[in-house]
Amino acid sequence: MSTLTLIHVIISLIAILAGIVVIHGLITVRRHARSTLVYMVTILLTSLTGFLFPFNGVTPGIVFGIVTVLVFIPTAIARYGLRMAGVWRLVFIAGSLFMLYLNCVVLVVQSFQKIPALNAIAPLGNEPSLLAVQVVLLVAFLIVGLLSLRRFRPNILGA
Repeated sequence: MSTLTLIHVIISLIAILAGIVVIHGLITVRRHARSTLVYMVTILLTSLTGFLFPFNGVTPGIVFGIVTVLVFIPTAIARYGLRMAGVWRLVFIAGSLFMLYLNCVVLVVQSFQKIPALNAIAPLGNEPSLLAVQVVLLVAFLIVGLLSLRRFRPNILGA
């Protein structure tokens, strides 16, 4: 594993862990300011370091990276510029969840490619087992999103 790959993977895993803490805060109505900052920085760094790999044509990873950067901008503005006031609460929640979802999709796909036991189940990457995991992931994120929208009110927390 190259140094760039190792750094990219470590940053990605930190982003996912910090994102889980942020989402926990959205659901339990607890604001995790430090974890949110760590999440926002590492989610952006995950995409930016992904662009440092050799370019061999447009891949799903490049598309995910571009989409993440484009979603990051209004999400950061919603959180830090507009303090999640009004509709910006929705922008922050949706953007945060969507960026984390994309990174979790990559984690699942990479896990099935790199972990021998998972690769044995889905060696081509298009088997029903991998699709099932992706569907469960999507449903989990949709449920978390609905719960977050219903519960998280930053004005109550003093955003």
